[in-house]
Amino acid sequence: MDRDHPLPAVLDGYGAVRPYCGAVLWPEARLAGEGTEAASPGRSKCLASIDVALLACAVRDGATLSFHHHLRNGDQVLNQVMEACAARGLKGLTVAASSLFPVHAPLVEHMRSGVVTRIVTAYMSGPVADAVSDGVLQAPVVMQTHGGRARAIETGELKIDVAFIAAPTADDYGNINGAQGPAACGPLGYAMVDARYAARVVAVTDHLVPYPACPIDIAQDKVDFVVRVDSIGDPKGILSGTTRPTSDPVGLEIARLAAQVIGASGLLVDGFSFQTGAGGISLAVAQELRDLMRARGVRGSFAAGGITGYLCKMLEEGLFRTLFDVQCFDLVSVHSYQTNPRHQAMSASLYASPANRGAVVNRLDAMILGAAEVDVDFNVNVTTGSSGRILGGSGGHADTAAGSKLAIVTTRLASSAGPKIVQRVNCVTTPGETVDVVVTEGGIAVNPRREQLSRDLVAAGLPVKSIEELRTIAGAYHQPREVRRGESRIVGVVEYRDGSVIDLIRAEAK
Repeated sequence: MDRDHPLPAVLDGYGAVRPYCGAVLWPEARLAGEGTEAASPGRSKCLASIDVALLACAVRDGATLSFHHHLRNGDQVLNQVMEACAARGLKGLTVAASSLFPVHAPLVEHMRSGVVTRIVTAYMSGPVADAVSDGVLQAPVVMQTHGGRARAIETGELKIDVAFIAAPTADDYGNINGAQGPAACGPLGYAMVDARYAARVVAVTDHLVPYPACPIDIAQDKVDFVVRVDSIGDPKGILSGTTRPTSDPVGLEIARLAAQVIGASGLLVDGFSFQTGAGGISLAVAQELRDLMRARGVRGSFAAGGITGYLCKMLEEGLFRTLFDVQCFDLVSVHSYQTNPRHQAMSASLYASPANRGAVVNRLDAMILGAAEVDVDFNVNVTTGSSGRILGGSGGHADTAAGSKLAIVTTRLASSAGPKIVQRVNCVTTPGETVDVVVTEGGIAVNPRREQLSRDLVAAGLPVKSIEELRTIAGAYHQPREVRRGESRIVGVVEYRDGSVIDLIRAEAK
């Protein structure tokens, strides 16, 4: 990337920096050995408390503890574990969480006190993101992709000392599922990788059932200890994002155009595969696509990713043969996972790891992506806002863009914060070489790498414009806000899915 400042060779709190060199140059991946210890006959895995589990796992200063986010903004396991760590006087811990939400606000005080000095995650929002943006964390946060996180764990690049798994259901020997219990959340896709490769694994549950639990998402041979608590969280917090199609006329127009792009691409035939997010425009695209598939008599092979009730409806209607689900985005999809055998769980590795021999993202035909910003080189930012402060992260954004045949970014031309089509994004999350089309209410821009696609869309009568034209229109709505960062402190390192560094996040200059 052509940035104002070259990447340093070594970064304090991070280590050696391997610069991003391209979306198709993966490093050779070697899987790390599994951290396991045989269980003796008759030995109970049940422990009295999280504090006892910390002792049993020999957690010391500087340890790396991992967590998953299937309960999203309803999760309470991370908070309970970190409270126990602080009570024991532990310092210098690394929190390797698949994602962090506003509910994890207590983590900020642990950052201030030195209990936590490093965070590795694929997404963060709320008070933790604000604190990191302000430089509260001692070391730069490492922002990965969901697939990149799985790869880093698999290859031993990210070594987990103890994985704490929020288990909606568990038995006393460590069999776990996410389909049952008061905090049922659906598949435990992100926790599956942690459970396989962590040195120690602790299942934290509020629903202990007689042995053996059935069904099993994570089996007893991956779990060292089981701790029963009053509550692992509130499943209503899964609904922390928008989970209904937009009714806004601008959003609906963008969705209509995006569906027409898919229709004109030549990919919408029997066996079509698809992924979309849980945002209002993304769900509206799914709604438009449903109508288009029914009109053409197309039956897709699968839909994938974080699953919503809308995709479950398309499964039930026979528009897709199956769903590959790494996490549920709403309670309707949780119910579908409980009752429909064609609704299948997948691990984060199977979903998106570039080290996996068969990542599902590599079989995607079309993917709908969102954006905080898009620049004239088609680079996309979903990590920081227009002010440069952290507001999210890649999640599966960069993974699916790289794997799918048609990566479509849907975005309004501008928001209240300013234009969303800009000369250069504040932070590169997903490289432009993997983005095919940008769809806005002002028209459609096609990456110059996709000349034939551009011709196909023009032939279909779609309003194709250059990305520079869209930037000019967006700038006419709002003048861009200049963010001065200069040589201010680096608070975040943005990794591409292969572990190379694609950008840095700097604190806003005072």
